[in-house]
Amino acid sequence: MKIMNRLLAGLVLLFSLPLQAAEVIDPRKSLGLNPAEKAEFLAEMQQMLGSIQGVIHGIALDDRDMIIKAAQYSGNRMARATPDSVRAKLDDEFKSIGGPTHLMFEELIIRAETDPTDELLLFTAKIMNNCMSCHAKYKVD
Repeated sequence: MKIMNRLLAGLVLLFSLPLQAAEVIDPRKSLGLNPAEKAEFLAEMQQMLGSIQGVIHGIALDDRDMIIKAAQYSGNRMARATPDSVRAKLDDEFKSIGGPTHLMFEELIIRAETDPTDELLLFTAKIMNNCMSCHAKYKVD
């Protein structure tokens, strides 16, 4: 009985202690953007995600015009519209991922005219691989 009381007392004590969240260290590199740059940059990221969603939807409906229109938003037009203040803070490694990703959207526009939809879906997955690679290395905080 004493052992049971001690065990119960220990459990009560354990669960009454304030919980402290383990500190999670995010190893990704910060882009060091100011609040206005952060808002602009995150809007671009959201647009790229919207483009991917539109492309996948277009593939599902076999609607090539929808695929093309969705991809156009994240191609070179977006890359050229990136503010100089943001571009200046992006290192060469970021640019080595970002630039080719925008070009892949341009390639998708061309391929959407004739390629079979299964190939378009596979190419879209390759674009997403670039997105995932970048998000694994960088953060906006």
